[in-house]
Amino acid sequence: MTSIERHQPVGPSPRQPRPTSVDMAVNLGGLDMKNPVTVASGTFAAGREYHDFVDVATLGAVTTKGVSLNGWEGNASPRIAETPCGMLNSIGLQNPGVAHLKEHDLPWLAERGAAVIVNVSGHSFDEYVAVIEALEDAPVHAYEVNISCPNVDAGGLTIGTSSSSVEAVVSRCRAATKRPLIVKLTPNVTDITEIARAAEAAGADALSLINTLLGMAIDAKHRRPQLARVVGGLSGPAVKPVALRMVWECHKAVKIPLLGMGGISTGIDAVEFMLAGATAVAAGTVNFANPCATVEIIEGIAQYCEEEGVKDVKELIGALEC
Repeated sequence: MTSIERHQPVGPSPRQPRPTSVDMAVNLGGLDMKNPVTVASGTFAAGREYHDFVDVATLGAVTTKGVSLNGWEGNASPRIAETPCGMLNSIGLQNPGVAHLKEHDLPWLAERGAAVIVNVSGHSFDEYVAVIEALEDAPVHAYEVNISCPNVDAGGLTIGTSSSSVEAVVSRCRAATKRPLIVKLTPNVTDITEIARAAEAAGADALSLINTLLGMAIDAKHRRPQLARVVGGLSGPAVKPVALRMVWECHKAVKIPLLGMGGISTGIDAVEFMLAGATAVAAGTVNFANPCATVEIIEGIAQYCEEEGVKDVKELIGALEC
């Protein structure tokens, strides 16, 4: 039995969005999406585990878990902690490397007809480029460059917190591919619009935001942190107000399209991000609680448009009145 056969649904067919008269198609920096919904990297693997629940080909795109050149072991456990209205994670971008992705996951996604965004990670500028170069002959539709990684060439500082580092890594990635290049911004900066402008100037076709907010949790009884590395990334509904604000700020600051994420759980959440300026949205932490969330969000956006007389979902982008 092949790995693909083992992952075929054993029950009802995976769920698809109900038909709608609304034009749901969007273009994210050159990536044509049949609807504006993808998934946040690291919350959906490469789609296999969720395909029993939702038809991955009916999503606007599948965004893979972050991939590095040779694979990373990830951080020590414990590395997940629940918080009010969210969760902290310190997974450390554990992944088996780009060769495994090409051999096992990308063919599976291609067979199902899914649009694919590969999240690219690296500990140096050269590693980002090497990952992209390795994927240029693979069935990939766009790259999402995760600039929240520590740069070993700069003493471990996070690449995405410095405009000069952002310009350096994005320009090198830009030179390595003609495919749509989406740059994922960290919110752990003083002014996210400064970073957004740097990415745009260096050749990004789109921006995705936000990545997780830095936080921590404490076990008071044992007087110890709940995470082995003490701090981790906060995601879930708790971060939504911050994410909305940053999407709105960046929409005013740059001309390239935005992929909004951060606490999206419903169709109305997604609509709010689009009104703030997002062209497309990503569902993340909600997938752990509701494996059908992506399809429900697509349906929720369509229902909002039907009720409000919106014939084309693109009419929502940046339509906030303030």
